Amino acid sequence: MPRYEYRCKACGDTFELNRPMAESSAPATCPEGHTDTVKLLSTVAVTGTGAAAPAAPRAGGGCCGGGCCG
Repeated sequence: MPRYEYRCKACGDTFELNRPMAESSAPATCPEGHTDTVKLLSTVAVTGTGAAAPAAPRAGGGCCGGGCCG
């Protein structure tokens, strides 16, 4: 289930809620009970443990790799 971050306009508290995507824009109540909240734009960090894929061979062309220089 996605996690959304909200900020309370009344107390300034920032909090997170797990809720279905269909409810992402539904009103949220802060932990202090205030209802004047806004959903924040969250950034997602994706990390991996695999090695980088090898580079694809480049198509020839020009003197830098196409063999036109003799």
